[in-house]
Amino acid sequence: MSAASVTRYYATGKRKNSIARVWLMPGNGKITINDRAEDRYFGRDVLKMIIRQPFEVTGTEGRYDVLVSVLGGGSSGQAGAIRHGISKALLEVDAEARVKLRKEGLLTRDPRVKERKKYGQPGARRRFQYSKR
Repeated sequence: MSAASVTRYYATGKRKNSIARVWLMPGNGKITINDRAEDRYFGRDVLKMIIRQPFEVTGTEGRYDVLVSVLGGGSSGQAGAIRHGISKALLEVDAEARVKLRKEGLLTRDPRVKERKKYGQPGARRRFQYSKR
């Protein structure tokens, strides 16, 4: 089978400071992240569960192999970015899945990012201790 005949679906996902490029191919459910198996890339089971959520919602577990290139952010942000990317790629495969994915909130880009530190104070919201006298 030549590389050109293999059907690939591409999407990008974002979360916090992470960006994930996701390719979906018909297969048996193998997930590869940055050339490593998902078990070796993510140690925590919660993060693996987050990644598999779009497949569980659409009932497509074990039907697609996933190849992911993710960079930036921490492990939680990367897992969220991968989930967002997989959800968008599943739309390329089956437009009917939009209703299910939208209902679970998997197509919405989570806008929450770290608030910047402001000058004249030690953090984003924290203030230096106030002395009245």
